[in-house]
Amino acid sequence: MTAPIADLATYIDHTLLKPEATRADVERLIAEGAELGTYSVCISPSFLPVQLPEGLKLAVVCGFPSGKHHAEVKAAEAALSVAQGADEIDMVIDVGAAIEGRYDIVESEIRAVRAAAPAPTVLKVIIESAALSDEAIVAVCEAAVNAGADFVKTSTGFHPAGGASVHAVELMKRTVGDRAEVKASGGVRTRAAAEEMIAAGATRLGLSSSRDILADRTAAGDY
Repeated sequence: MTAPIADLATYIDHTLLKPEATRADVERLIAEGAELGTYSVCISPSFLPVQLPEGLKLAVVCGFPSGKHHAEVKAAEAALSVAQGADEIDMVIDVGAAIEGRYDIVESEIRAVRAAAPAPTVLKVIIESAALSDEAIVAVCEAAVNAGADFVKTSTGFHPAGGASVHAVELMKRTVGDRAEVKASGGVRTRAAAEEMIAAGATRLGLSSSRDILADRTAAGDY
């Protein structure tokens, strides 16, 4: 059964992360997020600070989109974003380290960002699940939980390997259980796909085409 639009909207981080985005684009994103009733808006840190209407949360990316930044740089970026109003940080791991099986490196950088952005800031860890084996997905999710992350997140939406899949969300949720939540992002283009991700265990969705998806129209691209 299809959930009411208002209910589905509360799962959404309404997202704008295109390199060519302008401040006017971000202002439109915020207005649209408030109109649609999304949980948050998710933007790049260079747009901070921004003014948000009451009730709309602010998520900001960190180490985005490659994750190939020193842990100290990611931590500093997260700390500055929180100081400028971010409620949530969506950080990208060093995907190459995960592919190599260097999970200690991944856990260490997550710990650095967690220390720089302590609770109540929500920390989401983007693992690029489409680029990882199932074994690596499990190991990285364990590293994220051990380091104090609140969410594990499938994708940046920019990796050529692809975005979220039902299989990845199910595996991530099975791994973290009740210790963390799962965010599905990247390539979710229809309402049916969004609902499949929720059924698989996602409690948050990263969407840039929120209006189309809530209206049950196929989105041209997400991101």
